[in-house]
Amino acid sequence: MTRPDIAARRALGACAALMVGALTLTACGGSADADDGKGGGNPRTSTAKIVISSKDGATDASINATGVKVSDGRLTDVKMTVAGSGQAVPGTTSADGHNWKPKEQLERGTKYRIAATAKDSAGRTAAANSIFTTVTTANSFIGTYTPDDGTTVGAGMPVSFTFDKSITDKKAVQSHIKVASSSGQQVAGHWFGDRRLDFRPQEYWKAGSKVTMRIDLDGVEGAKGVFGVQKKTVSFTVGRSQVSTVDVSTQTMTVVRDGKTLKSVPISAGSPEHTTYNGQMVISEKFVQTRMNGSTVGFGGEYDISDVPHAMRLTSSGTFIHGNYWYRKDNPPFGREGTSHGCVGLSDVQGAQGATSAKWFFDNSLVGDVVVVKNSPDKTVAPDNGLNGWNMSWSAWTAGSAV
Repeated sequence: MTRPDIAARRALGACAALMVGALTLTACGGSADADDGKGGGNPRTSTAKIVISSKDGATDASINATGVKVSDGRLTDVKMTVAGSGQAVPGTTSADGHNWKPKEQLERGTKYRIAATAKDSAGRTAAANSIFTTVTTANSFIGTYTPDDGTTVGAGMPVSFTFDKSITDKKAVQSHIKVASSSGQQVAGHWFGDRRLDFRPQEYWKAGSKVTMRIDLDGVEGAKGVFGVQKKTVSFTVGRSQVSTVDVSTQTMTVVRDGKTLKSVPISAGSPEHTTYNGQMVISEKFVQTRMNGSTVGFGGEYDISDVPHAMRLTSSGTFIHGNYWYRKDNPPFGREGTSHGCVGLSDVQGAQGATSAKWFFDNSLVGDVVVVKNSPDKTVAPDNGLNGWNMSWSAWTAGSAV
């Protein structure tokens, strides 16, 4: 054997070692985008291309849109875990094998790991991996909204969002929330400060209509470095139209449903010292019984009643329409004089039982129904005190829109 032969064999051995090393790197290496094997590469490389939506190393990944897709192949296995603990994250693969996504919304500020494999039509395997962290609570915002999905509400119910962070780019946020009604009514948004956004039509919703709100805030920058994380569609149904008018001058309430008077009910509004707001007020909550403590609304220790029956909230500042069982039985005020601290009281009994005026009204009311108070010596309720934007003119309402 000549020395050139030995040298050639050594060179060939070195090249083989390098090629084995290169193949090892190709087989073991991974990223969010797997090699598609095109462009003149090894013909035995899989043509399946895997894409993990959350890129490797990302620190602001979506809690909604994270998933895996493959082209020119089918997914054979996807494992997603919480990095560190190894806790598995359940997911589902589409019937065609082209997509995988987690079953539940991910947690904010959490590091995850995804390892995915796929095969092309020739049975060749491709792989991709990604380790990423979802957007943190500090760098994200959510909007708590009302009404809830699938509910039936009164014709006065606005759509109201309250955000947990101050919004500086109101146009970006509002433009990614679409509210539409099957009635075809025009719907406009109005900002109350930098954390609350309400939507309503010019007039009350049409009875029987379906209202849909499409929330597409995932990834929307609401303030510098603060991104939305919500993406969902919510719908609710408008029931019958009921408007109840409280006339303080006569201490009566007239209940009108779909244009027909149902009943006239004697009430007791606020006393001369503690008058009731005028204006259109929307029922936002209902309680068969609830505690009312005067110290929580600026009345000190004047009252603390643990079981106020048939209570329905009209303002966030504490105005309710509710049952009253503590009145003097020998001198009932209903239909005669105002005796409350600003609420609208109806005759009732302790324990929320019995065929009383308060129980009848409670049973015949929906969240979203309107209670109008007139002829009170007080001012008109502020539009943002509860869900009471109906007290603004349409021009003033639309002037508060960011789009």
